[in-house]
Amino acid sequence: MKISTKGRYALNIMVDIAKNAGQEKYISLTEIANRLKLSNKYLEQIIAPLNKAGLVSSTRGNNGGYMLSRKAEEYKVGDILRATEGNLAPITCLSDGSAKNCPRKNQCTTLSFWQGLDKAIEDYVDSKTLQDLVNETKSTKKYVLK
Repeated sequence: MKISTKGRYALNIMVDIAKNAGQEKYISLTEIANRLKLSNKYLEQIIAPLNKAGLVSSTRGNNGGYMLSRKAEEYKVGDILRATEGNLAPITCLSDGSAKNCPRKNQCTTLSFWQGLDKAIEDYVDSKTLQDLVNETKSTKKYVLK
């Protein structure tokens, strides 16, 4: 499994919104783009699936922008990554469910390893919250997560 720049920047966007707007006000994509030093056009591509998944809410107009749909501590990092990356499974047969019906699953000597890795990934990304990332950026004085 490899997280793309889209997934990494989605986390950056969510941290930025949490730090600068939260659930209190809308923040423009231009403001976010300036802080993250990314183009508006690229951020539009990343924010769209976050909005579609209900992770952010948006409004148009002069004071328009984006804000969190709920409190930062209520977001699992895994939900943010899955909204932009899709399934996080390390191999295709686990991501599309075909391992359950695979005629060779009883002969697959590595299936249990991949299932264990998949569980470890899911457990880890779901054990961290957006608030955890915000707290980490405050404590390390870093802004952009890489």
